[in-house]
Amino acid sequence: MMGAQLVARFPNGMISLAILLHVERQTGSYGAAGLVLAAASVGQAIAGPVTSRWMGAWGMRRVLTLTLSVCVIAVLSLALLPLAVPGYMTLALLAGLATPPVQSAVRTIYPKLVNAGQLTPLFSLDASLQEIIWIVAPVVITVVSTQVGTVYGLLLVAVILVGGGAWFILSPQVGQVRIPRSRRAFGRVVMKPPVLLATVVGFLLIGACSAVEVGVVATFGHGGLEAGLVLAVFAVGSLGGGLAFGHRLIGPWAMARRLLIVTVGLSLTMVSLNVFWIGGTLVLAGIGIAPALAVLFAITTASVKFSETAEAFGWAGTGQLIGAAAGSAVAGILIDQSGPSGAYLAGVVFAIAGLLVAVAFVRFFPDLRHRDPAPYPDTEPITTALP
Repeated sequence: MMGAQLVARFPNGMISLAILLHVERQTGSYGAAGLVLAAASVGQAIAGPVTSRWMGAWGMRRVLTLTLSVCVIAVLSLALLPLAVPGYMTLALLAGLATPPVQSAVRTIYPKLVNAGQLTPLFSLDASLQEIIWIVAPVVITVVSTQVGTVYGLLLVAVILVGGGAWFILSPQVGQVRIPRSRRAFGRVVMKPPVLLATVVGFLLIGACSAVEVGVVATFGHGGLEAGLVLAVFAVGSLGGGLAFGHRLIGPWAMARRLLIVTVGLSLTMVSLNVFWIGGTLVLAGIGIAPALAVLFAITTASVKFSETAEAFGWAGTGQLIGAAAGSAVAGILIDQSGPSGAYLAGVVFAIAGLLVAVAFVRFFPDLRHRDPAPYPDTEPITTALP
């Protein structure tokens, strides 16, 4: 299951760079490329909680198959059709709307695969291993797009979408785990404080990472492998941090401590644009990312009923995707105005805001040091006749 979902989500680490490089190559503007990338992220943000909730009504396989088919068609159209910026934005929005909700599906399945005591280590392992996507995927898509062509980069994304999506959809667990219909109205689950915090903090954390990603591409350009390698180093730091610290017990201050590491690392990127300095500072920032994501997963699961987990993760994913849209758009505009350093500044501002939220609302973070992050069972009181 973990292998299948990693391959199915592998295009997530490729598509942003693929779209960014393709649209910038076609239009000559990072601002235009940022807007197209933002359209894709907004589409994903809108669809996340909706398609995740559909899985409880229609079943995982039906929803995953439908969304996968539409997404592949949209990505192929982006690659092959000659378009102006509005056309690119429309297709990117469609691709985002049809992104298969693999992340929500697998994190809903996890509590059914292990006992409650193993759930926190599993979330930490998942958050760490997903960094393999961010280590390998940027290098692969940078090599293909810069050395072969941006059209071929998008075609590669489509091929992996089909292969990885099919593997995940056909996994036995996807057919065996049935998500009960939620009895709550759509959107009610996001009003629970831990879910809302996971959504807001995810928005700011991923916004910071997205702005830095655009900044790295703008700093090192299309002429070599530096951009992909620096982003891979960023992910290596996150992988190392997740494996070393992500399994630790989660208290109310866990998120603030982990975001402090990210904020310090990103702040140091402002000192120099030298490739070795940027790489070193992003390793430091990366150490806090996977552990912070593990906190987001755990507090989300621990705060909802099983029937609400998919929608809750959909909303958390929406926060992250809107953050990616905002980070990409702001970074692209600042690059056009003041160069790559503007993108790193945007990343620092997003990270500081996330840290301030984690500190200001620390009392709303659940203390999971003495309880398991398993979702609440879907039970309700019944009336019995006393003898």
